[in-house]
Amino acid sequence: MIRWAALLGLLGLAIFTAIIIWSGYQPLMLALATAGWGILWTSLFHLVSLLFSSIGWHALAPGKKRPSLGFIIYTLWLRSSVNNLMPVARIGGEVLAVRVMVKHGVRKTIAVASTVVELTTSVIAVFLFDILGIGLFVLHISDRHTGWQLLAGVLLSVPAIVGLLFVQRIGLFGLFNKVFALMIRDKWKKFLGSAAQLDRAVHAMYRRKQRVIFCTFWQLMAWTSGIGEIWLALYYLGHTTSLLKAFMLEALIQASASVAFAVPGALGVQEAGFVLFGQMLGLAPETAVAVAVIRRCRDLLLFVPGLIVWQLQEGHWFLRSRKSV
Repeated sequence: MIRWAALLGLLGLAIFTAIIIWSGYQPLMLALATAGWGILWTSLFHLVSLLFSSIGWHALAPGKKRPSLGFIIYTLWLRSSVNNLMPVARIGGEVLAVRVMVKHGVRKTIAVASTVVELTTSVIAVFLFDILGIGLFVLHISDRHTGWQLLAGVLLSVPAIVGLLFVQRIGLFGLFNKVFALMIRDKWKKFLGSAAQLDRAVHAMYRRKQRVIFCTFWQLMAWTSGIGEIWLALYYLGHTTSLLKAFMLEALIQASASVAFAVPGALGVQEAGFVLFGQMLGLAPETAVAVAVIRRCRDLLLFVPGLIVWQLQEGHWFLRSRKSV
């Protein structure tokens, strides 16, 4: 899996490079120079998304001794850093999140169950966001055929979402217990423990319907806040646009990234989406590429430090375990 993800990442990098060459290096550098410090402010705006998502995740944990909101933000930051920059098909971050929570004293069943439910609500939220954004895009553009094709493509994810909910209902961990045990052998039980206990914890969280709805709402707000990043990037590039167009573009980019989940950070796919859909919404190619590069700058500015902190943390845990032997 990691090998394939790495190969897809290299292919995405090649596409990314080709897009920059095609759009023109000098116009791109001029556009980025125009944005200047706006690249930093646009990148930092993503913290709003992390905050909103963390508020939803924080509500899922039961009891008075649940993790603090600050700790959830920290955990989500590390998870996002791994999922956006590492060749882990966007699931390695969830494993890290569980490990971080358990290492900091959160009960293993709560850590795993809350991660599963939070991830599910996030999938539902981004689906709703994409459907609305692409629906508006279909009404906006003259090429309705392309628009309907995009909408149909998003609707194809409905069976996958329904399947995700169904397997959780019948017992996700119990269903795949033997598969996981064969894949990672003894590490499965050592890391996650009893499959039956984990499934009961997941079911218990879903029974708290108000908290699940609350979490889904804040996940939707987190995805929606991406509109602000698009708008700010264009503003600092000297191209003011409506929030409606920013909404449509963000929805299309998120849908593209969801399809390319196996490619690390949707590298290349995201940039191609910015160029294709940006032009359909009236953006010049060099402007669309500049927005895409600013989005990559966000990943570097926010998530590279996350990877560094994660490695320092792993080193600390390793040294502590050696001393206790």
